[in-house]
Amino acid sequence: MSEQQEVRTPILAVVGRPNVGKSTLVNRIIGRREAVVEDRPGVTRDRVSYDAHWNGRAFTVVDTGGWDPDAEGLAERISAQAEVAVGLADAVLFVVDATVGITDADEAVVKVLRKSGRPVILAANKVDDQRAEAEAFGLWNLGLGEPYPVSALHGRGSGDMLDAILAALPEAPEESFHEVGGPRRIAIIGRPNVGKSSLLNKLAGEERVVVDDVSGTTVDPVDELVDLGGRIWKFIDTAGIRKRVKTASGHEYYASLRTATAMERAEVAVLVIDGSQSISEQDMRIIQTVRDSGRALVICFNKWDLVDDERRYYLEREYERELVQVQWAPRINITARTGWHIDRLVPALDAALAGWETRISTGQLNAFLGRLVAEHPHPVRGGRQPRILFGTQAQTAPPTFILFTTARIDAGYERFIERRLREEFGFAGTPIALQVRPREKRKR
Repeated sequence: MSEQQEVRTPILAVVGRPNVGKSTLVNRIIGRREAVVEDRPGVTRDRVSYDAHWNGRAFTVVDTGGWDPDAEGLAERISAQAEVAVGLADAVLFVVDATVGITDADEAVVKVLRKSGRPVILAANKVDDQRAEAEAFGLWNLGLGEPYPVSALHGRGSGDMLDAILAALPEAPEESFHEVGGPRRIAIIGRPNVGKSSLLNKLAGEERVVVDDVSGTTVDPVDELVDLGGRIWKFIDTAGIRKRVKTASGHEYYASLRTATAMERAEVAVLVIDGSQSISEQDMRIIQTVRDSGRALVICFNKWDLVDDERRYYLEREYERELVQVQWAPRINITARTGWHIDRLVPALDAALAGWETRISTGQLNAFLGRLVAEHPHPVRGGRQPRILFGTQAQTAPPTFILFTTARIDAGYERFIERRLREEFGFAGTPIALQVRPREKRKR
């Protein structure tokens, strides 16, 4: 599906062996630090797209995991993603470590690139000075033409390389067309190894992201356009939220930041929870993050094929006890691996979006508040009884209400108002924000 997203700009796939500096070079090309970089191989695992511009022309850069044709296991699936990226690209940037020279793996990759028929630009990376530049010319022996000596870290030689990239890419249309609003944006979030990537692959109908039993396989957020229910949705697969961003380190830190950014871009967060395991403190922290961000929420219990009758009993008790603050979120039970009950996701998303964008007229709201206060007035505190004078809905997405009162009202009464708002008007799948503005005392 991603071809539909990127058809208006030419696509450049960046490939090469593990740890040759592909992601650093991608950051240099796009002019910002987005691709996760760490000084060890295997940090990038999926093919991840970024928008880039050079000399007034726009193109899409696809970063890939380290490509080793002889890899096995997880590394083999990462290599497969790189090979898919080449098949979808208009041109390929093949990155080689100039300080190491030509390896057997490089020569094997070259054979695959020749079969693809795509134009290839050869980047000799890690050329930080004049002496290393001489070593880079040994890469002529790969038979891919002139190697472009660059330093992804310092930017040396990147201008000439980018000129060569533009020469190899087809011209993009002069006018760029974007649908108003665009597809609804859904972030798939959750702890590591709960099945987020399996869910995206099943929705997309292809092995779009690398899936492995090893937790933390996804590092960069992966966008994918998916046709569900006759509509196009943009799903964003994110890295597993392992710990607080402040305490994360290395690539985990940057992956956590990108997950937070992905959630800011989304309209709905689909929280994937492993139904076969107890609801954890991490799940609770992620839910609080969603509430703080003001995004709509759908709770998705995955791996339902592993949930027996006993686990189901305890899960229902956990759900009622631990998730009492988000009982308003639509809940579905699925098995992403087999696709069981995946079709229930669209109605849940529709319900969450409808609640997120619900608006109540000022007349309706104040009539509701009048009945509420008459039936259940605020308790007397310190000899005074705060009263609600007037209410208005300031915005939607999420629904935000401003209450003008005679004095500050209790937090418990605010929760009571929110609960009754949901009973009266729905608001499924969305947090509600209440802002109380007490009347200022008149100065004598």
